[in-house]
Amino acid sequence: MNFGSYMTDWLYGENGYYANFKAIGKSGDFYTAVSTSAFFGASIANYLLKLVEEDDSKKEGWLIEIGAHQGYLLCDMIQWIYTVNPKLLETMQFGIVEKHPKIREAQLSYIQERFGDEIKVHHFSSISELKADYAFVVSNEIFDAFPCELLKDGKIAKVDNHTISWEDASSEMLEWANRHHLRVGEVAIGYEYFAKEVATLQKCDFVSFDYGEAYVRNDFSIRIYEEHQTFPLFDEKVNLERSFKKADITYDVNFAHVIEAFEAEGFIKNQYETQARALVRFGIIEILGQFAKQTTQENYAREADKIKTLLAPTIMGDRFKMVHLSK
Repeated sequence: MNFGSYMTDWLYGENGYYANFKAIGKSGDFYTAVSTSAFFGASIANYLLKLVEEDDSKKEGWLIEIGAHQGYLLCDMIQWIYTVNPKLLETMQFGIVEKHPKIREAQLSYIQERFGDEIKVHHFSSISELKADYAFVVSNEIFDAFPCELLKDGKIAKVDNHTISWEDASSEMLEWANRHHLRVGEVAIGYEYFAKEVATLQKCDFVSFDYGEAYVRNDFSIRIYEEHQTFPLFDEKVNLERSFKKADITYDVNFAHVIEAFEAEGFIKNQYETQARALVRFGIIEILGQFAKQTTQENYAREADKIKTLLAPTIMGDRFKMVHLSK
C-alpha cells in the first residue's frame, strides 16, 4: 500500500493512535500550546472579540474548534469571552468537530467540569454539517495530523509488512511535485477536501496554528513521537511494526499547500506569521498585564514563564505558525 494509506490506518484505523483519547502533558503523549497556558486560548478569543467589534453581525455566529482534544482551547476561549463580554455568550453558539465517540465523551466531561450546564457545546462529525451564516473556526495542530505520501527523486514510498520500499510515482504526483519544486519530502493528503468542507460555511474566519513553514524543505521531516522522544522515520532505531498505532507520527506542515487549498475554495489569506507575532498581535501581553493586577507575584511569574514558552523563538514562538484565512 502507499505510505498515505498506511499512515491513515496508523492514526485513524481501528484502534488507531487518534481513535482513543490521549492525555496531554508530562504524564501523557505530547505538549501543545493549549496545554502550556490558558492564555493561548484567551488571546485567540481576544482576536475574535476584535473581529466582532469590526462586524457586529458576527456576534450571532458560531465559535467552532476542529480537533479539540479534551476541549481546553474552546473552554479557554469561552472563559475569556465571559470575562470581557459576557453578553456575547447569549448570542454566540459553540461547537466541536470530532468523529470519535470516546473523545467526544472526554470533551463533554471536561466542558461539564468547567461550566456545568451554563454552556452548551454541540458536536459535529464534519464542519460541513454546520449550517450557519458565520463561524469563527479555530484549530491547533491539525494539519500535521493529516496523512501524507513520501516522495523521493520521482519515487513514492510503499509499505509492505511495515517495511518501506520505493516505486515510480504517478504522473499526477510528479506534476504536483514539479509545480511546488519538491524533490524530497512529504505531500499531505486531504488539505483540498478539508478546505472544500470548511468552504461550505457562508462566511468564515479560519484561524489555525501548527508547526512548519510556507516553503518546501526538500528533506524529510516525518518523525515518530513516543514518550516525549522524537525519532526520524528513517532512523535505524525505528521499528515501524513496534510503533504502529502505539506512537504518534507527524511531519512539518507545508503552509503554502494549506493556503493554496483554501484559496482554491474562495478564501483570502489575511495573515500568515509566527505564533509569537500572532499572539502578541492578538493581545497576549495585555492580557498578562491585566492578570498581574489581580493575582499574586508568584502566580504572575508562573504564567509569565508559560507565556515565554509560547513566544520564545527557540521554543514555540518561531517554529509554530498562524494562518488566518477568511471567506
